[in-house]
Amino acid sequence: MSSQYKNVHKSSSFAPIMKKARRTLIAGSLIVGCTLFSSSAFSADAGMEELKKVLEGQIALMKPELQEKVKGLSMDTKMQLMAILAMHNRNSDKVTMRQVMTEVLSDFQSVLSGVMTDNPEQASDSARRLANHRIPVGGLLPYLGMENITDERLAILSGINDSVEGNALKLAAAAEAGDMKTASTFIGPISSGCVACHAVFRGQPGVSDLLK
Repeated sequence: MSSQYKNVHKSSSFAPIMKKARRTLIAGSLIVGCTLFSSSAFSADAGMEELKKVLEGQIALMKPELQEKVKGLSMDTKMQLMAILAMHNRNSDKVTMRQVMTEVLSDFQSVLSGVMTDNPEQASDSARRLANHRIPVGGLLPYLGMENITDERLAILSGINDSVEGNALKLAAAAEAGDMKTASTFIGPISSGCVACHAVFRGQPGVSDLLK
């Protein structure tokens, strides 16, 4: 297990108990009506119906073997995934995960620029855009690799979400309040969350395991 994984796993236990309880309550209301997620508990609320459509569309794009892996996940893992998805309202039917990550990098660089130049509006707008990053075509799971579609591996996502997107929202709030000094303190945690996520789910881009 990489040191980055250990750090983020530790920092996800870093999330307050109330935050975990709140996430569980949110997720519990998001059990969707499709073959992979229970349909009977799904709300008729318009927002829930929209989420249901998004999830059904993502699942329809998955190959059968991935669908089977997702079916085998625990309900707690499914609930966490749904809670994360519910925090985003920008879903693409075209762009890939790598393209989304390129956007996230651009937003992060814009956050840095805003902080460094004492531009609270740039910092705040960019941080909120980063926190509500686009969801790629097919959702997140198809890009993580079959070996990572397990309860143990996916458990890290909530902690990473808190580290990256949660701190981006805190940065935005501080910038909007005119407190750029406090806003700057969230740069490190956001960056650490990104690096740790890559260490678990991606590795170093472009490295080939076919070289001696």
